[in-house]
Amino acid sequence: MRRSKLSAPRLLATPRLLLLAVLPALGCAGGAEEADLVLRGGVVATVDEDDSTAEAVAIDDGWIVAVGSNADVASFIGDGTRVVELEGRFAAPGFIEGHGHYMSLGNARMILDLTGARSWDEIVAMVAEAVAEAPPGAWIRGRGWHQEKWEAPPEPAVEGGPTHASLSAASPDNPVLLTHASGHAAFANAAALALASLDQESEPPPGGEFVRDAAGELTGLLRETAQRPVTAAFSQAQAARSPEEIDADFRRQAALAAEEALSKGVTSFQDAGASFATIDGLKALEAEGALPVRLYVMVRGESNEDLDARLPSYYMPSEGDDYLTVRSIKRQIDGALGSHGAWLLAPYEDMPSSSGLVLETVEDITGTAHVALKHGFQVNTHAIGDRANRETLDIYQAVFDSAGQSPGGELRWRIEHAQHVHPDDVQRFASLGIVASMQGVHATSDAPWVFRRLGAGRAESGAYLWRSFLDAGVVVNNGTDTPVEDVSPLAGFRASVLRTTADGEEFFPAQRMTRTEALRSYTMASAFAAFEEAYKGSLEVGKLGDIVVLDRDILSVPDEELAEARVEMTIVGGVVRYER
Repeated sequence: MRRSKLSAPRLLATPRLLLLAVLPALGCAGGAEEADLVLRGGVVATVDEDDSTAEAVAIDDGWIVAVGSNADVASFIGDGTRVVELEGRFAAPGFIEGHGHYMSLGNARMILDLTGARSWDEIVAMVAEAVAEAPPGAWIRGRGWHQEKWEAPPEPAVEGGPTHASLSAASPDNPVLLTHASGHAAFANAAALALASLDQESEPPPGGEFVRDAAGELTGLLRETAQRPVTAAFSQAQAARSPEEIDADFRRQAALAAEEALSKGVTSFQDAGASFATIDGLKALEAEGALPVRLYVMVRGESNEDLDARLPSYYMPSEGDDYLTVRSIKRQIDGALGSHGAWLLAPYEDMPSSSGLVLETVEDITGTAHVALKHGFQVNTHAIGDRANRETLDIYQAVFDSAGQSPGGELRWRIEHAQHVHPDDVQRFASLGIVASMQGVHATSDAPWVFRRLGAGRAESGAYLWRSFLDAGVVVNNGTDTPVEDVSPLAGFRASVLRTTADGEEFFPAQRMTRTEALRSYTMASAFAAFEEAYKGSLEVGKLGDIVVLDRDILSVPDEELAEARVEMTIVGGVVRYER
């Protein structure tokens, strides 16, 4: 629901030293109005310009009305005020997921969770159990497998992946589609391949690869856009549902996504790609007050012609207490490093025959950029490989130049992931004013196999360059790309400041963030990346009452305690949405 307290933007424009002077007008000391919620007695990281710390915060009608000592907020406590005794716990601005997939997060909780599988045989067994409970012909879906995390390669194996024989034997009558953890590959059984009319003679769409065995037969592994024929067959089956079933599934996905995000301290979520139809569904939920997490949605999967015609009616910039904002477009120039789909300047170390895949052409993305500039939309382009990042920077610069747009202005165009960047291009991010929308947890999750893909030299010079970007003055916001990774910002925070793998190995520690930088990347930097720093990202008077409470101070505890940190409470607009 949209509410806008008119005083909020005015207060935010007030110099910090004068804030106490305006507080009496809001009902501060000497006649303060009763607040709805007061948190006191803790360590409150404001993430303001000075990174100051307070003891307490008061929220009324969804907005922060006081931040300071326990005494400073005492006059806001009345009979109707809920008082949360922090008892030394840590409070910070609500975490902003800087790049995730909201509906996919909900969907991932409705299908097989393959993230913990340690072998292909284990996955086949999980599918067999699902088949035993499913009617013949029903689709079996799962997500989260990653061949690099298996204890041993499957037998037989083709390019490190299995063949579909065992999966097809376990599910002869039910089509199976299992999505890779990255989302950039999938595995299908014989029934699914047949429904998609795929056989030995089939050619993949541009930007995709069908993996084949020595005889030329499809193994079932589908890279990047090669997934589309099978996902289209699944979508056709889904279209047979009644409108009531479709609506119920949509609402369940949205609710499950919110539940998961709130339990991890996420109060705002930047959704990296939704169609106009999905946005329509989210609009309906917002109108009903059924979105408990604030969404910043990027338009995705629409032609340039449709974007040009329809973007004006979907322009929804932040107006304050919003739960749905639409003012950006998502494009994707390459795939993922794990699936050999990232577009590289030089061939893969472990696959010299390939330099990656181009998923969406430079020409088409350039067209999108011109449409976006025309309608005042931000452009956010997925680019993982060093060639993909350079090409995207070239696109942005060419569009800026052709439109007479000064680089580094207020457009705040973004590159999503920016995982592997040639060192020569780091300063180009800064000079063009491009936001590096990165995911800290990817570095430590990917580290064990980055060397295999890139080799030691390229890995050190270009992989996950947080420190290099920050030192160059580039805005770096943080996220998880969920459901690729757990949506937990605490895991991303820990990865950003420690750069250690699950085995305790350091992954180029010189690129670490400080703890203050990491917290800012999940709060103010993400707010800036969505044009919302006037309303969120720090705990200051006149900003939204979006707060996360943790059981310990992640800015000061020993490194070994960071893995033990837990979310105690998540507050959105002064409403406690989650409590452990």
